[in-house]
Amino acid sequence: MEFKDYYKLLEVDRTATADDIKSAYRKLARKYHPDVSKEPQAETRFKEIGEAYEVLHDPEKRAAYDQLGNRWRAGQEFTPPPEWAAGFEFTPGGASAAEGAGYSDFFSTLFGNFARHTAPPRAHGEDHHAKIFIALDDAFHGGTHTVTLRTPQVNAQGQVVLRERSLHVQIPKGIHEGQHIRLAGQGAPGVNGMPAGDLYLEICFHPHSLYQVQGRDLSLSLPLAPWEAALGATVKAPTPTGVVEVKVPPGSQSGRKLRLKGRGIPGEPAGDLYLVLAVVLPAAETEEAQQIYRTMARELAFNPRHSLGV
Repeated sequence: MEFKDYYKLLEVDRTATADDIKSAYRKLARKYHPDVSKEPQAETRFKEIGEAYEVLHDPEKRAAYDQLGNRWRAGQEFTPPPEWAAGFEFTPGGASAAEGAGYSDFFSTLFGNFARHTAPPRAHGEDHHAKIFIALDDAFHGGTHTVTLRTPQVNAQGQVVLRERSLHVQIPKGIHEGQHIRLAGQGAPGVNGMPAGDLYLEICFHPHSLYQVQGRDLSLSLPLAPWEAALGATVKAPTPTGVVEVKVPPGSQSGRKLRLKGRGIPGEPAGDLYLVLAVVLPAAETEEAQQIYRTMARELAFNPRHSLGV
């Protein structure tokens, strides 16, 4: 996926005001409108300009886009950092005009959750959403966390600035990735004395050095010596709640999964922990080790490519 420099596409600086962006868009839209333009690739340019304007004229999208900084150039291969939008507070929506405009994969990847829709007016304030990252360990123990959220606002000069606020959030034991915590009255203020909207925090986990997460289930790559896999063994394995002993059946191969029921994220029911066996070969760095491998090659007459017919 290629990185798109929306400021470059609209031919404005990163410090451009909302009026500057609107003016630049109107000028370029007239120049490249496919119904009247004689410019080469006018239709493509017109779509790119529209996409850039969709992002930069919206304070929420622009503020989120600016979090990526200046680390990429237009056309460079791009993968968004895993936590790029963490703590960024926004107003969610449903179907976006972008869906019918053929906007790029870059736009969809970054701003799918920022799409807006026209909704009937409400007496209370709008709900806000934000994504926060917590440690996997928090799902096993819960606790109170202080999270810092950033909300975009347009200042008197027409520029987007971020307002920060900190909240104390109770993380319940057994929470899983993708679950939302609702904070009543922490969304946008209501009008004419009406109640404020709510804030919904989407839970994500920081990458863990040992475990992969899928729903409430966890998986762990468990290294085995060749003799442990071939002959069977009882080995120790880490779990989020402590070390356990596991019986490895004889003749196990790399990729085999052993299920530890209920050792995943707590819940009703609790998730499971899957141990994915990985046979690790000892290094043949000494003459003695090399001789052992030569003996195995001679005595076992083992062909690992037999199933390939060679």
